[in-house]
Amino acid sequence: MKFIDNIPLGILLVLCIILGLAPFVPEPHLVEKIRMLSEGKLNKAIDIFDLLYHGAPFILLVIKLFRLKKKRLLNEE
Repeated sequence: MKFIDNIPLGILLVLCIILGLAPFVPEPHLVEKIRMLSEGKLNKAIDIFDLLYHGAPFILLVIKLFRLKKKRLLNEE
């Protein structure tokens, strides 16, 4: 978890925008893969890898924000 704590928040935000929304046209990969998952069409290994690849920055961002909030709450006590 120390690795995630050392990643600057700005870099994670940029990665979320670039990797999470690329390609921008006609539809972002992450949106397409989530739609495929909800429709039950996410069955190829490359599609599952794509979902994880494009979703990883968002997962790291959520973990980092959770840890920052937890750290802030501990410091207030």
